[in-house]
Amino acid sequence: MSSPSRLPHVDALKALAAQVIVLHHLVSYGPIADAAHEALPLLAGVLHEYGRMAVQVFLVVGGYLSARALSPQGGTLRAGLPALLWRRYLRLTLPFLAALVLTLGACLLAAPSWPELVPADISAGQLLAHALLLHDVLGFEALTVGAWYVAIDLQLFACLAGLLWLARRCSPHAPGSRVAGPLLVAALALASAFAFNRDPALDAWAPYFFAAYGLGALVHWLDLWQHRRAGLALLGLAFSAALALDWRDRLALALATALWLAWAEARQAQGRPLLPVHWAPALAAWARPSYALFLLHVPVLLLANTLLANVDNASVAAGLLLLVVAWALANWLSLPFHRWVEVPAARLDPLAWLPRPRTA
Repeated sequence: MSSPSRLPHVDALKALAAQVIVLHHLVSYGPIADAAHEALPLLAGVLHEYGRMAVQVFLVVGGYLSARALSPQGGTLRAGLPALLWRRYLRLTLPFLAALVLTLGACLLAAPSWPELVPADISAGQLLAHALLLHDVLGFEALTVGAWYVAIDLQLFACLAGLLWLARRCSPHAPGSRVAGPLLVAALALASAFAFNRDPALDAWAPYFFAAYGLGALVHWLDLWQHRRAGLALLGLAFSAALALDWRDRLALALATALWLAWAEARQAQGRPLLPVHWAPALAAWARPSYALFLLHVPVLLLANTLLANVDNASVAAGLLLLVVAWALANWLSLPFHRWVEVPAARLDPLAWLPRPRTA
């Protein structure tokens, strides 16, 4: 059964975006991708060209869920900021490093037939930068596909939590403290949409992506406001103005996702859920291991392509078959990885024995 705290429409977004990302990578790398483009040129071409944009869905959903967890009623941050960031770091990094070990092992197996995929020289500094999620910031080459997203997720969460903490410090007893945090988030989201997101040189930093993340957070808080529709209209107009100034497909998709999420939330609140209730358990089952799938599909992709590369005169049909097998295997392996690696990582705290800082 699905947990009562889960939201089927959010699970649907997560599940769909995760599958699109996996398929995008399968049609973008190696002989499997070549077979897909030969057999299904239109579909493979669309997935290759636009599949990566599904990350925007994850960013909006990530902002929504983070705001829901950190500030469920729109108030300022109540938990201690260092503890929050430490738990988030562990939750992201431990599964990421476990998957990175598997990916590097797959690279070694792929080296004889696919040498260009194996990093030429892995330094201790590069490994440390990945462990700290600072590889892009410090200029190290990523050791796995999607490593940038894990680092950005931590930065975005830190920005959101930091803004809510700042709102508490600036107005601890003021009546407006319930809106101070959302206003700060809105300001950074708009600054991202109008300025930071227009400079690709900033793509190693959270402000570049905060437009999408902030949209998700604002959708949650606007749902609590009595003038919700007016707030959503203003939000849509502001981001539409940013798009009129400089059109970006990714930002347009983020805005569309946020507005769809707001619509689904409204229907849910009215007792008219957008999706059939009996879909909820299945959607939860597909969405729950989405992060594990994001991490694990890379070594599966490498090994499947290596297998195909070692088959003499492999047919297009064989390539398509391996694509389906790789997709199914990655989804299947994500289940035990989520249960035995991701979930324990979210609960683990190696520094639990240290004195806790004050939350104020």
